[in-house]
Amino acid sequence: MNAKTSVLILGLMASVLAAGAEELAGTYAVDAVHSTAMFRIKHLGVSFARGRFNDIAGTISLGPDGGKVAVTIKTASVDTANEARDKHLRTADFFSTDEFPEMSFVSTSFKKIDEDTFEVSGDFTLHGVTKPLTVTAELTGTGKDNKQKPIAGFETEFVIKRSEFDMGKMVPFIGDEVRVTLSIEAAKQS
Repeated sequence: MNAKTSVLILGLMASVLAAGAEELAGTYAVDAVHSTAMFRIKHLGVSFARGRFNDIAGTISLGPDGGKVAVTIKTASVDTANEARDKHLRTADFFSTDEFPEMSFVSTSFKKIDEDTFEVSGDFTLHGVTKPLTVTAELTGTGKDNKQKPIAGFETEFVIKRSEFDMGKMVPFIGDEVRVTLSIEAAKQS
């Protein structure tokens, strides 16, 4: 392959990537049915208990200069497949859902690392406490839904310490570190 052909191929690839970025640009609404906020936490130091939150909402805006993310989760939607445990998690011992009905993440910076990876920093609020949080988010795919509306998927995984959010009840019997996986499908709005 000669230099002229290499430049032509690289130029075509750049055009395709730029077109993909332009196509992805816009504001997306989180599809709660196809999005998941999952967590795992150590129980008695020997096994992991897992759960999820069933009520998630938000928006993701993408543009040539970055993006914005705002996600809200209803804490009362906690679901560990055990109603007695879920009821306890909703009390003042843990999420205190009457006093703190939502947790949220609002981005303050959004940087594209490569074609499918973004570094997103922002403010994470849980149990009335707001802390800075930086995550690496992966673009897991793009396509169209059954109504031909553009959709995109994103996923991130991060660890928080619940004691930093005034939720230290029963540490160390129930672990302090919580691994969170947030997998979002969102439909383009504009």
